[in-house]
Amino acid sequence: MNATSLARLLLALAYPWLAHAASLRHDPVLAAIALGDVAAIVLLDPLWRLRPWAWGAMALAAAALAGLARTPYALLPLMVMPSIIVALVAWTFGRTLRAGHVPLITRIMSAIDHVHPRDVAPELLAYTRGLTCLWAVVLTLLCIADLALAVCAVPGGLLDSLGIAPPIAISREAWSWFANGLNYGLVGGLFVGEYFYRVRRFPGRYTSFFDFLRKMAGLGPAFWRGAIHDSPVPDRTMDEAPRAAPHG
Repeated sequence: MNATSLARLLLALAYPWLAHAASLRHDPVLAAIALGDVAAIVLLDPLWRLRPWAWGAMALAAAALAGLARTPYALLPLMVMPSIIVALVAWTFGRTLRAGHVPLITRIMSAIDHVHPRDVAPELLAYTRGLTCLWAVVLTLLCIADLALAVCAVPGGLLDSLGIAPPIAISREAWSWFANGLNYGLVGGLFVGEYFYRVRRFPGRYTSFFDFLRKMAGLGPAFWRGAIHDSPVPDRTMDEAPRAAPHG
C-alpha cells in the first residue's frame, strides 16, 4: 500500500468517527471538520501531486466550511452524506452489470487470478456476477434506509429543518448510530461472511482471509482506478504476471 492509499484509508476511517461525534455533541465545528475530511478524500490524489488547482479548491472548501460552522446549518450536510456515499458505491457496482461490461467483482477476481475476465471459469463467472448484483442491491437498500432515517430524525433532520413534523420521529442519535456505525458494520459483515462462504464453495483459492486482503491490496492503484471508472479491461490483466487457474 503506497502513501496515498494509506492516507485515503486513514481519512476514510476518520470520517464516521468525526461525523458521529459531531452528531452526538451537536458540534458544528466537528461537523465542518468531518466535511473537510470528505473533501480531502475526494481531492487527495491531486493534492498529493501538489496540483495548484487542488490546493486552491481545498482552500475554498476550508473557507466555506469555516463559514458554515458559524451557522445553524452546519450539521445538515452530515444528514445526507451517508446516503450520498453509499449511493455512489452502489452505483459503482451496479453500472458494471450493464451488457458489454465486466461485473466489478468478476474484474477483481480475474485480476487476482491473473487471467482475463473472458477466461474465468463459467461457475466463478456466474458467482461473481451474482455477487456484484448482491452488493449493488444491499448498498441501495442501505442508502434508502439512511435517507429515510435522515428525513425522520429530530432534531435537525431533513423535515425537521424545514419546520415539518416527520410522520415517524427518531432521535438524531439513533440516526447517527445507524448511518455512521451500523452501516459500516453491515457492509463489513457481508464482506467477511461472503469470504468464508466463497472459500467453502471454491476451496484452495486463498490461504487465509489476510492472504485475500493482501492479494486485493496488491492489485495496485492503477487497477482500482480502472475498476472504479469501469474502464475497458486490457488484454493483460497484470503485465508479465504468471497465469493461474481461474477456478478452485
